[in-house]
Amino acid sequence: MTQTGLHHSGAADPEELGGPRRGLLLLMAVATGLSAAGNYIAQPLLDLISHDLRLGSVLAGLVVTASQAGYALGLLLLVPLGDVIDRRRLAVTLFLATAGFLGVSALAPSGPVLLAGTVLAALTSVGAQVVVAHAAALATAATRGRAVATVMSGVLLGGLLARTAAGGLSELGGWRTAYWVLAALMTGAAVVLHRRLPYLAVTADLRYPALLRSTLSLLREESVLRRRALLGALSFASYSVQLTALTFLLAGAPFHWSAPAIGGFGLVGAVGILSMTLAARLSDSGHVQLVTGGATALLLTGWLILLAGERSLVWLAVGVVALNIGQQAVLNSSQTILFALNAEARNRINSAFATSLFLGGALGSALASVVWAAAGWPGTCALGAALAAGAVAAWAWDHTRPST
Repeated sequence: MTQTGLHHSGAADPEELGGPRRGLLLLMAVATGLSAAGNYIAQPLLDLISHDLRLGSVLAGLVVTASQAGYALGLLLLVPLGDVIDRRRLAVTLFLATAGFLGVSALAPSGPVLLAGTVLAALTSVGAQVVVAHAAALATAATRGRAVATVMSGVLLGGLLARTAAGGLSELGGWRTAYWVLAALMTGAAVVLHRRLPYLAVTADLRYPALLRSTLSLLREESVLRRRALLGALSFASYSVQLTALTFLLAGAPFHWSAPAIGGFGLVGAVGILSMTLAARLSDSGHVQLVTGGATALLLTGWLILLAGERSLVWLAVGVVALNIGQQAVLNSSQTILFALNAEARNRINSAFATSLFLGGALGSALASVVWAAAGWPGTCALGAALAAGAVAAWAWDHTRPST
């Protein structure tokens, strides 16, 4: 029996609350940032881990791949549970599980144990996406874009800051320190979320196999979801080309930057995250399609700017900021539309959309490595621009189609 529109005793009603308060949203943003950070802390530590555990370069590189694989599985297998289980309880459970698996990685005596801990921590780190969907459910229609933008900014900042923080913590006590500190912070976040997150009634009553099948069915039934999934995959593929190729560019001539310096340059992208609030306000004001169209155009323009950045840090920085603003605006405007589609299936919709983003990002990163080897920075910019042009075309298609 579906529990649509029913609120158990003590359940929060978004319309009565007027949406979540700013303090609660900031708390949720910090929590999601910590959860996302676990998927990135290994990247600047691979050399230290490799020496300590006597891993070959291939096995060390698998740590990053394991994190990606675990996260993808979590998006598919765990995020939909938010529609049939109390989201607060699910989020807290996933945060505690992530903390435990980070502890396994911190104690790892060998490569296989580290890989196991990494996969499991990434699998449960999708608790961040459960919190994002909870923020959307708590918000009213007039504030949903801003609520989602605030919480998603934590996810994105967590990914950006994790590399820098992990490198600094490793200087204090070795690579395991970063894992221990994050495990402790995740435990604290779970306790605070348990105390502060409002309870919302479960929206559906489905057995687990039916729940997974319904996630796939939503892609077939919801044309808006299909179009936004395609748009999101193309835009994130374009964005991921930059993330991968930028490392190659800054490590070589004429820059010859060290790994910590390259990681620090990535913080330039934080400017794009700060722009999410403006995009969200425009989306909440009824201009969501305009926001998406402008964002995809900015992605394409950003690649033209980046082409001039092959030997200029100024143009490189401007291009990176443009891509970050464009990508975050595509993400926020899409989630604003999708979270309004079906209140009973928000987690399943988010699962389908986030999985499409992840697949697009993986494709973009893989293509960037191949194209860089064959055609260098100009070829990489052409690849990124082509994917961004595809996103523009996907938006134009979505814009001309019915909203149902």
